[in-house]
Amino acid sequence: MCGITGWVSYRRDLAGDRQTVDTMTETMACRGPDASGVWIDTHAALGHRRLSIIDLPGGAQPMEESAARVAMVYSGETYNFTELRDELRRRGHRFRTESDTEVVLHGYLEWGVAVAERLNGMYAFAIWDSRIETLVMIRDRMGIKPFYYYPTVDGVLFGSEPKAILANPLSESVVDMDGLREMFAFVKTPGHAIWSGMREVQPGSVVTVDRNGVHEHTYWSLDAREHTDDVETTVATVRELLDDIVRRQLVADVPRCVLLSGGLDSSAITALAGRQLGAVGEKVRSFSVDFTGQTENFVPDDLRATPDAPYVADVARHVGSEHRDIVLDPGTLADPEIRRRTVAARDFPLGLGDMDNSLYLLFRSIRGHSTVALSGESADEVFGGYKWFHDPVAVNAPTFPWMAARPESETLLAEDFAGHLDADGYVRDSYATALAQVPQLDGQTGLERRMREVCHLHLTRFVRALLDRKDRMSMAVGLEVRVPFCDHRLVEYVYNTPWSMKTFDGREKSLLRAATADTLPRSVVERVKSPYPSTQDVRYVAALQDQLRELGPDHPVFELFDRARVGAALGADAAAVTPAQRAGFEKALDLATWLDLRRPVLKLS
Repeated sequence: MCGITGWVSYRRDLAGDRQTVDTMTETMACRGPDASGVWIDTHAALGHRRLSIIDLPGGAQPMEESAARVAMVYSGETYNFTELRDELRRRGHRFRTESDTEVVLHGYLEWGVAVAERLNGMYAFAIWDSRIETLVMIRDRMGIKPFYYYPTVDGVLFGSEPKAILANPLSESVVDMDGLREMFAFVKTPGHAIWSGMREVQPGSVVTVDRNGVHEHTYWSLDAREHTDDVETTVATVRELLDDIVRRQLVADVPRCVLLSGGLDSSAITALAGRQLGAVGEKVRSFSVDFTGQTENFVPDDLRATPDAPYVADVARHVGSEHRDIVLDPGTLADPEIRRRTVAARDFPLGLGDMDNSLYLLFRSIRGHSTVALSGESADEVFGGYKWFHDPVAVNAPTFPWMAARPESETLLAEDFAGHLDADGYVRDSYATALAQVPQLDGQTGLERRMREVCHLHLTRFVRALLDRKDRMSMAVGLEVRVPFCDHRLVEYVYNTPWSMKTFDGREKSLLRAATADTLPRSVVERVKSPYPSTQDVRYVAALQDQLRELGPDHPVFELFDRARVGAALGADAAAVTPAQRAGFEKALDLATWLDLRRPVLKLS
């Protein structure tokens, strides 16, 4: 993991712009606390902040092959770099380091942009090829690592995060209505970057920049294929893939751990990692997040039937992990400084509030013990785990299923702004576009056809927002989080299994449960899906109300939120605040914090 940035300009000599490139690079310091580097050619400048994971002394960047006149900045991990290095050596390449970065660079020298098709991992990297004066930007298939670019009149700016681009005076900190719609509608449109003029390198894509402009092509996307394996073979294949994926993703030259929530997904990764590390005499480390009094005072709701802590304890005992619970109190969760850090890490406000804050605090605590963490993120999208996958009303609704499953809509927006925003219309258009992109098998009809659509929507839209959240909160504290369930081999295989097979035991995530049941305590095997936890402590809600009162009536956030509606909600007893009102509090505070931090120009017309 690292932070990358750069600038290509065909009309100027960038040697005189070192200070600007340094500033852009410094915005990525949290992503790469271990080292910093800048490389400048006449028309290209590359900046890098390093988080050292593999080959600690040898992986310095930017990395250059001077004889070939090619330089690269790279963020992420290539899990099959050992095999690729062996192949490249057979083809005559010689290596100075043991890093995966050098393997990817030599892979480009051998195969050009087609190197992307050979990589297994999570990555975002940029290569300046001075032989043809071309910048090549490549992003991993699932979009695990973020990557943005901003075309200019004579080239491009790029970075792991928008903040690196916005540090260059050629960019403008402007957000138009479509950017606001992305923020308020909880829709992750591929390629959209919130900031006007900025684009996202789409997952599975190569973007090249030359004197003729910007060009993009896709090297990977989900295809519809006939699945011919029976259930027994499919379960065995899933297990075989998971064993290989976890083995690859445990490779690191720094301390590793796993994130454990007590759900099926994270427990499976913990158990598989525990077995593999145990075989070499090492115990797996595990970490979980909890809230003061959550287990003792837990109240079941529509999303969460049980608290996490008892299941976490069961798994830790069963696996024999070195476990640590990170327990957060409402005062820490509501600390405005923590909100500032999470909003700053995101570059835009999503309004998840305590779920962002707790994830940041969890990662910050873990960073004191480990540098790499494996996560169960994305298993629900891959295997069909969310409650709405199994709700006929949500499945058959003419919109994204997760939108149909939302119990209430936003209630605190200013009427004029809400009307102009037209979030419902934006979601409607986005859904139509997404649905048209779903690949189908000839002759597939009925529920199987619809569930292929539902799975595709989750794997190309919903999961990307969650992956972005995971990346931003972890890299804000210099922690690398790996996501085994996003291995493209597993995603492709499970995506093409029939829905009847994904639910063959009558429950959610049948294939994952069957593939890993032998490694887990019975309590977890039988547990019903429970999302990432959110505090139920009324003191947290009261703190949100207090902070909103402190904003004052002239704060620019009230151009978007209705003062009277917010005031009425603030007058309610904290225990009587509805989930929709609480969500509105979180959104308003996140937005207010963002406006104070970034000072964006909002184009509201």
